[in-house]
Amino acid sequence: MSQISVADLCDQHEGTIEVCETQFRDLGGKIAFSGPIRTVRCHEDNSVVKATLATPGQGCVLVVDGGGSLHRALVGDMLAADGVKNGWAGVVVFGAVRDAAVLATLDLGVKALGTNPMRSVKRGDGDLDVPVAFGGVIFTPGDTLFADQDGVAVLAADA
Repeated sequence: MSQISVADLCDQHEGTIEVCETQFRDLGGKIAFSGPIRTVRCHEDNSVVKATLATPGQGCVLVVDGGGSLHRALVGDMLAADGVKNGWAGVVVFGAVRDAAVLATLDLGVKALGTNPMRSVKRGDGDLDVPVAFGGVIFTPGDTLFADQDGVAVLAADA
């Protein structure tokens, strides 16, 4: 599938596109991906992330605001495999992931701050489909996220 680069999108939509200033690592098997945004806000607890990736993704991108914590991974190989199976385009994690060697083999975009082999805690905490903010961008469910080697950009649904 041919996809326009994020840099070209920024040129075409200068003034309306938002660019995330956070520097992510590309960890999934797909480097370029895009789709409507769904969100989870959580802290070192991936219960809501797991439940969400187990539902039909319909080409969406799950943006996970983990508060920037690198203490525990919020996505690993099993959750990412669920994302592939359920039709998610990608996952952007403002936090850590694990199982990097396996993530690199999956047909899923995965961007994260880094890796940590520790699994998350399971308290059932987290907020689904609420606006989350990091890197100078507010990620609003229903807006469209575009990602590639150059970074992450968001176009509002009404743009």
